[in-house]
Amino acid sequence: MTRIAPIWKKRGLIFDPSEHALPLGCEQFAQSPQALIGEGYIRIYFSTRSRDTKTEKYLSHVCYVDFSNDFQDILRIAQQQVIPLGELGCFDEHGIFPINVVPVGDQVYGYTCGWSRRSAVSVETGIGLAVSHDGGRTFQRRGSGPVLSASLNEPCLVGDGFVRHYQDRYYMWYIYGLPWKHFEGTSQAERIYKIAYATSHDGLTWKKASRSPLISDAIGEDECQALPTVIEYQGRYHMYFCFRYATDFRTNPDRGYRLGYAYSDDLQTWTRDDSLVGISKSGNPNDWDSEMMCYPHVFSHSNQLYLLYNGNQFGRYGFGLAVAE
Repeated sequence: MTRIAPIWKKRGLIFDPSEHALPLGCEQFAQSPQALIGEGYIRIYFSTRSRDTKTEKYLSHVCYVDFSNDFQDILRIAQQQVIPLGELGCFDEHGIFPINVVPVGDQVYGYTCGWSRRSAVSVETGIGLAVSHDGGRTFQRRGSGPVLSASLNEPCLVGDGFVRHYQDRYYMWYIYGLPWKHFEGTSQAERIYKIAYATSHDGLTWKKASRSPLISDAIGEDECQALPTVIEYQGRYHMYFCFRYATDFRTNPDRGYRLGYAYSDDLQTWTRDDSLVGISKSGNPNDWDSEMMCYPHVFSHSNQLYLLYNGNQFGRYGFGLAVAE
C-alpha cells in the first residue's frame, strides 16, 4: 500500500532561547514556531515569555529568528517584540501565543492568539489580525478586538488560528474550548478544546463551519487538540496537530502532548490516522523531545517539506526541525 503521508527525519534542536539574547528580558521558551519565507532567509516566529513585575506571572511576546535557507546559520534575531501586547482589558492584554503569518500581496497578515487572565478560570483567548507593511518585522493591529472569538456553540478559548488560501477563499483551522471542567483529584478546573474551521473571502470577516469538532478523538471525549497546521502535498491535504489528556499532562509524559495526523480531499471531511504521523518522541530520556512533542508547523520550501515543533515542557528549551524523507 502506498503511504499517503511523509516520514520525517529529525534534524534536532535548532533554536535554544537560553543561548541567545532576546528582548524584554526573555530567557526561556520559544513556542509555536511558524515560518515565513524571505529573500535568502527563512524567518521563524515564536512566542517567548517575560515575567509581569506586578503579578510575577508570565507574559507571552512574539519574536523571530532568521535562518539561512539550509538552516545551518542564524542570521539575525529580533531585538524587540514584533507586536506589543493589547491594551488594558483587551483580549490580548496578557500575551500573544501563537502568531500565524500569511503573505497577502505586499503585506503579511499575522493571525494572533491573544490571552487574557480571568479569576474563576486561568485564561480566555481569541484570534486577532495584525498586518505588517515591512516584510514581517513589525505588525499593526487591524483593531483592538478579535476577528474570531467565543460564540453560542463554541463558548470558550477560541485560538490557535492557522490560515491558508485554497480554492479562492481563506481557510482558518483553529481550536475552541468546551466549558471548563473539574476533575476528581484536581484543585483547579481544566480546559478541553477541539479543532474546527472557518472560511473567509477577505481574511478579515470569518464564517464558522457548522460541523464541529472536525477531528475525531483518539483518547476519549476529554482529549485536548491544539495548534493545527495544514499543507497540500501530492494532491491531498494533510493536517498535523498535537493532543493530550485533560489532566496530569504537565509532568506525566504518558499523558502529555504528542503529535497527531489527519488527511482530507476536500478540506471539510478529515480522516484521522495517527499511525501515519511519521515522527515520534525520542527514546533517549536525555533528549529535548523525549517527554513531549507539541505545537507543530509544516511548510514547504525549495520543493522540500519541513516540520517545526516544540519538545519537553511546552517549548521551554526551544524548537526543532524535521525534514520529509
